[in-house]
This record gives sequence, structure tokens and C-alpha cells, in this order.
Amino acid sequence: MSKLKIKELFNLLQLEKKEDLELYTNKILKASLQSQKDNGFTWYPIQMRNYEVGMGDYLTLDIEKTQADHRAHQFQVGKSVEIFSNANAKERQSIKGVVKAMLKHKMVIATTIDDLPDWFDDGKLGVSLLFDEYSYTEMEHSLKRLMNAEDNRLAELREVLYNPSTAQFTDIPFQLSTHKINSVQENAIQKCLQAKDVAIIHGPPGTGKTTTLVALVQELLKTEKQLLVCSPSNIAIDLLTEKLSYKNINVLRLGNPTRVSDNLLSRTLDGKISQHPQYKDLKNYRKLAAEYKAMAHKYKRNFGRDEREQRNLLFAEAKSLQKEASILEDFIVKEQFVNAQIICCTLVGAASYLLKHFKFNTVLIDEAAQALEPATWIAIEKANRAIFAGDHLQLPPTVKSKEAAAAGLTMSLMERCKHENNSTMLQVQYRMNKDIMQFSNINFYDGKLVAHESVANQLLLNIENSISAQAFDFIDTAGCGFEEELNPESLSVSNTDEANLLLKHLKLLFAELMENKNTDIDFSVGIISPYKEQVQLITEMIAEDEELKLHTNIKVKTIDGFQGQEKDIIYISLVRSNSRGEIGFLADTRRMNVALTRAKKKMVVVGDSATISSNSFYENFVSFTQENENYKSAWEFQAV
Repeated sequence: MSKLKIKELFNLLQLEKKEDLELYTNKILKASLQSQKDNGFTWYPIQMRNYEVGMGDYLTLDIEKTQADHRAHQFQVGKSVEIFSNANAKERQSIKGVVKAMLKHKMVIATTIDDLPDWFDDGKLGVSLLFDEYSYTEMEHSLKRLMNAEDNRLAELREVLYNPSTAQFTDIPFQLSTHKINSVQENAIQKCLQAKDVAIIHGPPGTGKTTTLVALVQELLKTEKQLLVCSPSNIAIDLLTEKLSYKNINVLRLGNPTRVSDNLLSRTLDGKISQHPQYKDLKNYRKLAAEYKAMAHKYKRNFGRDEREQRNLLFAEAKSLQKEASILEDFIVKEQFVNAQIICCTLVGAASYLLKHFKFNTVLIDEAAQALEPATWIAIEKANRAIFAGDHLQLPPTVKSKEAAAAGLTMSLMERCKHENNSTMLQVQYRMNKDIMQFSNINFYDGKLVAHESVANQLLLNIENSISAQAFDFIDTAGCGFEEELNPESLSVSNTDEANLLLKHLKLLFAELMENKNTDIDFSVGIISPYKEQVQLITEMIAEDEELKLHTNIKVKTIDGFQGQEKDIIYISLVRSNSRGEIGFLADTRRMNVALTRAKKKMVVVGDSATISSNSFYENFVSFTQENENYKSAWEFQAV
């Protein structure tokens, strides 16, 4: 039965690959340059502001848009890109790289070229996204190995994970070290240590999942020499690498250094090699080899016997030095793997040739609920047991194919194998005021979450009859005529009147805070919308507002952009307002759960109850706000 499921999964992956490739082909390869720009797949024109050789001898380029615009785009840290020039009418010239950092109108791109090509001087530069063929290839290979596995540990794990009730646990209690964790977190760690096959840590927002994982790793290292720790994204694995490093654990962050955040480069293989005591010897070998080669190449084609012998001797010496360098580098690399207590990488990164012959007792997969199942198996086949951590009630895996999504590709392996016997839900949350937490608590977590006393009643200002005195507001725009607007090119939706109301409310809140604190506003602010068009609109409005543009602590992003983050103040713009009751993306309630759980002290949701209440989830949401006195009408703020 499990092999049939894997075959179905393989077919769904092919659908996803086909859809992804078609999107790339139509929106980039076949599209006009203007269309690529409008859809956020290309920046053009750009200028290179600076370049330098970073750690690992990778050339890093700082590029910037030459025309300021606030259009939403598809670029993200870790994405593969192509820098191109349109200066040559006959041939488009390009180099490949990876996005290392993103700013408002700037991008840092890391490449593996030694020097800038001459055509960079010709101008007319741009940057476009590339199709990620590598990830699909590795996922396909992993599924084939999984399907064909017989009489080995991978075959056993395949059967257990597709029949989770058969998972086995020891009943021997483990003596835990002293950690600053609560009793439920301790129980989760015990369950993981006792697991023979699989265990799951279900971590709702703010419940200290990362803290629990770090404590779990410390416990596992008491009996295991080395662990594999993975996550579907570079950002998530970088965070865990950083947290583990703080505990003086020897962490090796495996992966392309161009995809790793700067502050963790010293944890990468290239970073560790460059810090090794014998690295100078390695560099000298390579430098001398290059010099001997250069000397040998100076001999002309027509030369005598003596010159020929000298040329051969130089080449032989260069080859000998290169061999010495390779032996030394292999020794240094092996030493890093032998000494590493934790090897961290993305799920696809676990397919690296460097891990080809590695077998771990335990693989720990963070943010497992966001991972495509085929990618998850890449990491699992490296280990004897799997520990998943995440929240299947927040963002699911990203799937572009509607057909594949409808057939189940959005179900992660963590969600598929979650069972009451193998899962522990963390229940004490340390982020939100209890009033901000409560709606999600009731609708997603069966009311089991408890706000820790340190955050349960936290407010911006505890002043009666002030905007700040209530942790949660829903501002209803029903009846105000705030109609949504569809962008025919991007097919995304915005709502200008709703955006104006939201920013007006934010300025009222800022004024109140400044009046009562008599100091600069130091609260962090996030503005979230499910629609990129609305994110772009609000970003532009803030940039043009003389008061708001001075506040650098305001971040405007889509829901996906705020996953894993938190802010003191969160505004949510629901956008949809129409007579048809159409709510589009809002119907994905797991994404809305992410938005509703980012705020620490103040959350304001702005939307049209008449439109969103066509969906039972939002009908319950509006009723909840009315029953708990969180409901406000937009008319209250119209004349202010």
C-alpha cells in the first residue's frame, strides 16, 4: 500500500514540476521584458554598486534598481537568479547567482565566477529568476529509492510513517539536564528520546518550539556523536544553526555559502576551512601551482629541447602542488565532518555528495509542516529515526499546481504521519496577549493554549479609553463603500480606501503613544495582507506619507513573509469587499492563522464583514469580536 502512495506522490511531483516550468517559461522565457518586470520576475534596468570576493572565493555583487518603484516582486533570499545584459542585440549574455540579501530597491547576489565579465561594462543590466531544476531532480531520485527500498531501515521507516500507529517507543524515562523549559516541553523531549521510529513536536505560535529543539539536541548529544538537522528553507535552518551555536555546540552548516546568511559563514564548510591552521599552506600550494602553470604557458609553441623539458618540469611541479593541495583539502574537510556534532542543511541540501556515505541515528526536521513530502524523504533516508517539529495548522507546503494541490501534495509528511501516540503539542505560549491569542486558540488548537503570565496581559499602554488599552480590534468597513480593485495584469486585489483607513488608525496610535510616553516610538510594527497588490499599495502610501516614512520600524509584507516572525503591533488588511461574497485567498484559513498570531501587544484587523462572513470561519470571527467587545465600525474613524 505504501509503495502505491509513493507512486501517486511521484506523479503529483511531476504535475508540480510541469506547472512550475510552464509558469517560468510563460512569465520569463516567453514574456516581454515589460511583462517580466510587471509580474515581479525581473528587475530592469539595474546598476552594480559594488562587488567583492567573499569567504569561499565567491564574487558578491551589490545591485540596485535605477528606477525607483514599489512593485511587488518574486525575489527571495536563496533563490537562483540570472544577471543579464541587453547591450548586445545579437546575443543575450548572462551569469548565474543566488540572492544573498534583499533590501527595498537593492539585492546582494553571490556568484561563483572569478572575475566580472567584460560585458558588464556595456550596461543595460537586469536580473531575472531562474527555474530550480536541481530540487526536482533530487526529490525524484529520493522517491525512486524509497519505492525500491527492501529489507533495510528505509523500507521499515516507509512502512511505519505510512502507518504511524505502528511506531514504537521505549518506556524508559530519561534523566534530563536542567533547561529553562516548562513541563510540556520536557514531555515533548522525553517522547522524542523514547522514539524508535518517529516523534513529532507540534509547536503552535509562540510556544517555544525552537527553545525545545535546542534543549532536545543537547539531550540527544549525550548518547549520539552526531545529528543531522534539516529544514525546508535556508532562513529556518540558519536560525536553528545560530541558536545551536550559542550553546557552544560544534555546528557545520552545509550548503552553498551563497545561500547562507553572513553571520553564519564561519559555520559553513568553506568558512571552517579558511579558519583552519593549515589553510595558509593550502593557499600557498595553490598559489605556487598557478605560478608554475603561468610560467610554463609563457613558452612559445616553437622552442628547443631544453625549453620543452623546462616547460614539462614546470607543468609537473604544478601538478604535484595541486595534488598536495587536494590531499590537504580532503584532510581538512574530513576533519570538519568528524568533529561536527551537528550537521545543518536544507532538506534538498541533504542530497549533497558530501553526505553520500553518512548515516545518522537521528534526523531532526524543523518547520516540517511546510516541507514537500518528497523533499522530507531526502533527509529521512540518511537516518534511523525521524523527529519532526512544526505546526500543520499554519502555512502548508507551497504548491503551484492546483491539480497537484487538490490531490494532496500540500499535505506534509509530518501531517500525514501525525498520531496521538507520537505527537506532543506545546501549550504555553510566550508571545501574545491572551486576547490576541484566543480566537486562534479556540478555532485551531481546541482551546488548549495558555498565555504565560509574562505576556498574558501585556499592552502598549494601559490607559483607559485609549486605542492602546485593548489588545485586539476588528474594524469593520461594511457599508462604507470600500470596494476592492483587481489588477488585470497581476490578477491581485487591492483596496485603497481600506489602506487609507488602516494608515489613519496607525497614525492615531502613534500619536497616542508619543503623547503618553514622551519619547520616540520604539515599538515594532508589521502590516500584513494576503494580497501582494495591497502590500505594494500600502508600501507606496507609507513612502509618500511625510509622517509615516520617518518610522523605519514598519514592515509591510504578505502573510508568507511574516511566517516565524513577531511584532509588537500588527495590522491585517483583509482587502476583500464585493457584493458577490468572494474572498479568494482568505479561504486558506491556515494562512490566516499565521497572520492572527504575529502580534505581541496590539492587533488590528481591518475588513468588510458583509463580504468575509460568506465563509463560516470569518462569520465566527466577526461574532467572536462582537461577543468579546473587540468589534469597531470604520465609521468611528471616518471623521477623525
